[in-house]
Amino acid sequence: MNLKGKGCLIPIVGVVAVLVIIVIYMISNYNKYVTAEEIVDQKWSRIETDLQRRYDLIPNLVNTVKGFAQHEKDVIKQVTDARAALGGARTTEEKAAANDQLSGALSRLLVVVENYPTLKSDAHFTQLMDELAGTENRIAVARGDYNDSVAQYNTMIKRFPGRLIGGIMGFDPKEYFKTTTESRQNPQVDFNTDGSTSFLFGGSRISLAADGTRA
Repeated sequence: MNLKGKGCLIPIVGVVAVLVIIVIYMISNYNKYVTAEEIVDQKWSRIETDLQRRYDLIPNLVNTVKGFAQHEKDVIKQVTDARAALGGARTTEEKAAANDQLSGALSRLLVVVENYPTLKSDAHFTQLMDELAGTENRIAVARGDYNDSVAQYNTMIKRFPGRLIGGIMGFDPKEYFKTTTESRQNPQVDFNTDGSTSFLFGGSRISLAADGTRA
């Protein structure tokens, strides 16, 4: 091959080398985006599992309350309506809004429970509230983990060249699981040494002594 032919190959080899580097870079970033997206999906799956667990607990809680406070139809309806809204929610935004609605309804239910000492002392009710508070705490932890993973993923695909590469490869920003300040307060169930029990939920607290009377 003469020098003229070699001179023509040099630019071609250079272009091919650049293209190979670009392809390798895009594949590498694609894998990073896929991994980050999978982490987001895994965190979201945890939220959905805990939301479903709470969804399943509500009917038993409502039926227990009805047995002692059947005249409190309005607040009971608020809880059942909020549960139905959560069951029908599809997007992250819809589920976050339904979650807030249900947390608010449950908080109002606890205020009503204050007027029924016999209900507060019922072992089944106490067990349900304990399970519900534990589930709410798991939702709060899962929500924080999910939002952290969304922040990392969104930052990755919004920065250059991630914005360009992510757009080409179909990676879109994820929605945060937003919630109100009130529903961010983790529920607590405290079993005190004197036999009394305290419930903190959505900013509302009820306390009952060992005999079921208000502490």
